[in-house]
This record gives sequence, C-alpha cells and structure tokens, in this order.
Amino acid sequence: MYEGVVQDLIDSLSRLPGVGPKSAQRIAFYLIQTDDDQAQELAKILLEAKERVRFCATCFNVAEHEFCNICRDTRRTKEAICVVEESKDVQAIERTREFRGFYHVLGGAISPIEGIGPENLRIRELMQRLNDPEIKEVIIATDPNLEGEATATYLTRMLIPLGITVSRLASGLPVGGDLEYADEVTLGRAFEGRRVVS
Repeated sequence: MYEGVVQDLIDSLSRLPGVGPKSAQRIAFYLIQTDDDQAQELAKILLEAKERVRFCATCFNVAEHEFCNICRDTRRTKEAICVVEESKDVQAIERTREFRGFYHVLGGAISPIEGIGPENLRIRELMQRLNDPEIKEVIIATDPNLEGEATATYLTRMLIPLGITVSRLASGLPVGGDLEYADEVTLGRAFEGRRVVS
C-alpha cells in the first residue's frame, strides 16, 4: 500500500476494465513520472471526451454529434441491422469490411448475476427500428459467452415472429471470448458464415 494520492490513483486506475492491480500500479507510476505537459494533455482529453462524446440517437454507438458516422453514411444498406453489445464491437466488425448495413448497440448483455435484464438494454429501441419495412435481416453479433448467448436467445425469440430473417455470427469465434479481441480474419470468416436462426 502506498500513501495518499498515489494509492488513490492506483485504486482509480484498477477500476478500469481489464486493468488489474499490477497494471494500475505501472500506469500510475508512469503518469507520476511523466512531464507535466503530457499529464495535463491526458487530463484535458479525458475531460473533453466526457464533455463531447454522446450516444447516437439512432443506433446508440458513440458519437460526437446527434448521429454517428455510420448512421450518417448514405452509402450503407438499410436492409440489415447488426446487433452488438457495445460500441467497441461496432469497430471490431467494421475492421472486417464485410458488413455494409447499420448497427444497433444494446449497451450490454443479459446477466442475471449482475442484475442486468432485458429491460436494462436498448431492446425496446431495436423493436421500434424494426418497424421500417426496408429492414430484411437482423444479425445478432453478441459475444460468444454465456451472457451473449442468453441475449441472442432472448432476441431470437422476440424477432422471429416479426417475419424478419434473424441470423447469428457463425462459429470460429472462441466461446467465452470477446469480439474486440478477435482478429480480423477470424471475425470476417465468422461474419461470412453466419447462420439463420429458426
């Protein structure tokens, strides 16, 4: 244990996703030892991001304007919506260059252990978007883990009665993994091999 503000900094950093106590300590000491200009630049960018970044009014991806770059892109097809858990998943799929439709970011996955149910996700907003007759397919691209599978199953049960084609990313992604850590080739093949859920 360090004293005062050093320990406070380590504790704050360790609350970030994917940052354990040792990584938090390394980052904290890097920040302490860096020059004042670099530390102030980081603080400024953090505050600016908190102030300017919002969620897209249509798909709930991160955006600096009312609508994200993808929703403003008139070259994309309206026939398909890819449903993902988080904005980071949108970027993972975009790197494959396999999908030219639009997205819907749920804001998480069903997880009873963490107290997250369907009502805590943006499922209602997805259902409203599906009133558009141009939409022919919903691709469910939740993480291939227990929570992602539960979310996919829930969505499938809701969407099939609507008469829209419902598909799920194919195998090839490791079970228990996260989309953001999949390489472009694996994710691209999984996208190409998606299957219709019946």
